[in-house]
Amino acid sequence: MLVIDNLSVSYGSRAVLKNVTLKVKSGEVLALIGPNGAGKSTLIRAVSGVIPAVHGKVRTNGDDFDSLNPMQRARYLAVVPQAVSLPPAYTVWETVLLGRTPYLGFIGQTSQVDEDLAWRALKRVSADKLADRRVGELSGGEQQRILLARALCQSTPILLLDEPTAHLDLQYQVSLLDLVHDLANQDKLAVLLALHDLNLAARYADKIALMVAGEIQIVGTPAEVLKPELISQAYCLPVQVVEHPLNGGPLVLPEA
Repeated sequence: MLVIDNLSVSYGSRAVLKNVTLKVKSGEVLALIGPNGAGKSTLIRAVSGVIPAVHGKVRTNGDDFDSLNPMQRARYLAVVPQAVSLPPAYTVWETVLLGRTPYLGFIGQTSQVDEDLAWRALKRVSADKLADRRVGELSGGEQQRILLARALCQSTPILLLDEPTAHLDLQYQVSLLDLVHDLANQDKLAVLLALHDLNLAARYADKIALMVAGEIQIVGTPAEVLKPELISQAYCLPVQVVEHPLNGGPLVLPEA
């Protein structure tokens, strides 16, 4: 379980996260939604340790992340960042193997176990045929799959994703989120992801947290959170929420 307890973050004198409290269980996908500037990406970065918190705690199974060094923390959680630029001269194989860094000794030599895990991660994202390609030759969708493979290669119980579907076409959005959902259900990962698309959140998340101005407004199932009054107020846009004709879940539509 990932536990975020009263986490606050400031940029100078400006508070960007205000006492955020969330829990993500093993086997669960929790989606962060909210308008631009709500603090979704900041929360992902704070949980991963990229930016410091003013106060509050991030824990898993009783271990406080503040007491861990970066290598120890990297054995608990892996991150798929937003629109990152990968080293173009690296091969896909070399990039995915970087996920094993937290487990390597002083020499940094990979073992057969490390290579087996990297190969398994590539197959899991259907990118094993790209192993010898240079990252700079890949499309945006292919690079996003490589980032996910690198995260899987870390073999962590917690997975953080920051807008993983940004700049991807519909085919890649669906295939990537199908895989993330399977990782939670089958591998029992605790998954926290930030999403712009409310209907993708409704389809793939077990729970949704609505953020506005650095605060959590409500946490619940998609049906509990995707209410027209809540979404209209958060996004300053009138919306309708109807029943999805295929899966019966909520479908958010802007009013004409």
